[in-house]
Amino acid sequence: MAIYDTEEEQVEQLKKWWEANSTSLVAGVVTAILLVTGWNVWQNHQFEQRSQASQLYQNLLASEAKSDSASIEKLADQLAVEHGSIAYAHFAALAKAKSKVEQGDLEAAKAILQQQVQNGGDEELRHVARLRLIQLMLATGQHEEGLKLIAAIDPASTEGFAASYDELEGDLYVAMDRFDEARTAYQNAIRTGQATALTQFKLDDIAAPAFNPAAANLPQ
Repeated sequence: MAIYDTEEEQVEQLKKWWEANSTSLVAGVVTAILLVTGWNVWQNHQFEQRSQASQLYQNLLASEAKSDSASIEKLADQLAVEHGSIAYAHFAALAKAKSKVEQGDLEAAKAILQQQVQNGGDEELRHVARLRLIQLMLATGQHEEGLKLIAAIDPASTEGFAASYDELEGDLYVAMDRFDEARTAYQNAIRTGQATALTQFKLDDIAAPAFNPAAANLPQ
């Protein structure tokens, strides 16, 4: 009895194996080719999209330098429609909100910032939008709304922004003549080690006792 298959038998077995597996092998190769090709196409598409968005944003910055509000808004809207998932679109939205403030249209600026707080890309961009929105609320007398917006923030997510939130909270309380709470907020900002010198100035300003002219004129 032969121990090894003859050459003809080996060829025959190879043919049978090929017939049994050729479809799956071809399918596997085709799938691999499609995956590689698809990945390269997607990468190229992403690069092209980022390049286009970058150019639009550079145009927006040029318009901003010229205080061309109409162009700023047009480019910001174009970025939002064509490249809404790219960070440049969110930067452009912040620029558009700033332009609205400069035009005195604070309600429109608030609407833009509120949208960015909800759908503004990464967490840092949402913090920037939220802080600017709270500043507008402070400027327009929406003090309680500003405090509620701050209270709704998860403290664990505010790394790098805690001092700014605390300082704004203090500003809101000062505007409401709630000085004890304002002092606490300013002190919290200073404790973060990230507060500006202006925060200390604000704290010092409300720490001094109020001057009472009537009491000052009382006979000794």
